Amino acid sequence: MDKQLDIQKTLSQHLDELKTTYGVERLGLFGSFSRGEQTPSSDIDLLVEFTHPVGFFQFLRLERELSTLLGRRVDLVTRKALKPHIGQRILAEVKYVQ
Repeated sequence: MDKQLDIQKTLSQHLDELKTTYGVERLGLFGSFSRGEQTPSSDIDLLVEFTHPVGFFQFLRLERELSTLLGRRVDLVTRKALKPHIGQRILAEVKYVQ
């Protein structure tokens, strides 16, 4: 996928399934795609919040499923994993899926 709106539309169409299967509470797009600065080699940066703690392998399965769904490498990050110095910038630009 090459455009922010296409990514958000696809994620929105699958959000209920992601909530049920993985316990996703919220999913948001940030980084180059949210700013319209993506290149052909850009990955898709997604911020995820879960309804409950998830294990490492379930997290990786979700990241892989999102990559397959979007047809591009996904970099999945939790809010807790955000480093303080860039976390505020990410939280300011994130566009949550509706």
